[in-house]
Amino acid sequence: MVREKILLTPEGYKRMKKELEELIKFRRREVTQRLKEALEFGHFEENTEYEDARNEQALIEGRIAELDRILSSAEVIKKAKDNAIVRLGTKVVIENKNSGEMITGLIVSTVEADPVKNRISNKSPVGSAIIGKKVGEEVDVKTPQGEQRYKILEISNHTSTTEPFEEI
Repeated sequence: MVREKILLTPEGYKRMKKELEELIKFRRREVTQRLKEALEFGHFEENTEYEDARNEQALIEGRIAELDRILSSAEVIKKAKDNAIVRLGTKVVIENKNSGEMITGLIVSTVEADPVKNRISNKSPVGSAIIGKKVGEEVDVKTPQGEQRYKILEISNHTSTTEPFEEI
């Protein structure tokens, strides 16, 4: 079976690679040590420390497997030479014409999406509507709050690896 490529921004790839390394080098060791210490308490039935450590170990191993799968299928997107259209990896400033709200966000794939940090998934209603559009264009988007109209005000390459994306 051929795995589908997962598109990542350079920043997203680095962030996930770093998280994977930290999980393997530190968190896995920490939880293994906690398991050893919890085993010294004896009985498994009433050993909440052991049970907590086993649950944490399962979460860590699950995240390691997920990151490994993502990174092994990853294709890092290159920065566009021009900013004529919205695409993966571009920073956009859009205006919700219904509310007047201005949003600055980075267009990313679903595995990097984070609405709290305005990392907009290319598969989300807003993301999919603005992909391929130019500055000045408006799109109608069906959202849980009803149909919203957005206008693209700016498109640029995202260059910072630490800049948070927050509402203006």
